[in-house]
Amino acid sequence: MERHGWPVDVHPLPPLLHNQPQKIAGEVRALAEELAASYDEVVVGYADCGTYGALDEVCRELGLRRLPGLHCYDLYAGESRVERLFDDQPGTYLLTDFLVRSFARTVLQELGLDRWPELREAYFGHYSRVVWLAQRPDDDLRELAEQAAARIGLPLTVVETGDRRLEAALATLVGAGP
Repeated sequence: MERHGWPVDVHPLPPLLHNQPQKIAGEVRALAEELAASYDEVVVGYADCGTYGALDEVCRELGLRRLPGLHCYDLYAGESRVERLFDDQPGTYLLTDFLVRSFARTVLQELGLDRWPELREAYFGHYSRVVWLAQRPDDDLRELAEQAAARIGLPLTVVETGDRRLEAALATLVGAGP
């Protein structure tokens, strides 16, 4: 199968794992062990994603390679750019195109803000802005990003990133040998 121009099979894990990063390493381990029986090589399409090294430990144990970085934001905007965003304004909440599209489900519903809006202050009271790392910005996504920022009561900044860094990281991950 060819996916996004790469001759690979993709076996995604649920994106909501990012809301419980302590589960990511175990889920990656289980899927990688299952796939190892059918594939010559398995690679991990996750950055650390809040596992605080647990994913790296699984990768070491199973001989897997993963995407670089602390989180996907590094893969879109670049590590130094993300650091600058946080240095310039420590209370920055980041969104990707995926998070913009799924904000109602992955943030509002999962955090209970759709049912208990009074939790907004507990979750977002220390944030001062939303930065959308826009991979493929268009008017519809911009409107959704503005709605997301408004729902948590923060101003929106748009930083266009494209997919170039992610594509390069995937090319390195898939193209490099074991």
